[in-house]
Amino acid sequence: MSAADVTKDVNPSVRRPRAYAEAADEALVSWSADGDGRAFDEIVRRHGPFALRLAARIAPDRLAAEDIVQEAMVRAWRQSGRFDPKRARFRTWLYRIVVNLCIDRRRRVEPDALPDAFDAADPGAAADEILAAEERGVALAAALRVLPARQRAAMTLVYDEGLSGAEAARVLGLSAKAVERLLARARAALREQMGADHDWKEG
Repeated sequence: MSAADVTKDVNPSVRRPRAYAEAADEALVSWSADGDGRAFDEIVRRHGPFALRLAARIAPDRLAAEDIVQEAMVRAWRQSGRFDPKRARFRTWLYRIVVNLCIDRRRRVEPDALPDAFDAADPGAAADEILAAEERGVALAAALRVLPARQRAAMTLVYDEGLSGAEAARVLGLSAKAVERLLARARAALREQMGADHDWKEG
């Protein structure tokens, strides 16, 4: 029997160990669908922090955000066989799961705590400037908290995560025009609560 005959029957994954850290998301999801736990561990390592940051901006509180991300990852694992890379990037697909769970949670639970205030103050600034920045951060957090769930999700995706309007639309399952309308309504509500002098397109 030749060496070729021997290697022909060897599982390719045994002959060439998978380079999980270098693999594209699409490959990791495909391997996960075949039951490769290490591939999904890499997905969690790669996308978990971003998913948690996104959830923390929309969910009622930090604990709820952590629960949502755990549930989102479980769903992504179970549904990995349904992921179609021709229709969406994995990040967009995962973000949609997270956002939908956040919206569902916010509809069920009235938040009783403010999200973390924005760290807008310069540590070297004068005490009154620091206090003013903290007050603005608290006021902004309170204003964001009372926005409807979809408006807050749109604001988070575009302004916090840096997604384009088209990308945010794919995450939310809406048209780009619908996302623009959500953002416009959110900015108008925030201006009304925070004061007309803040330009939300810049801030």
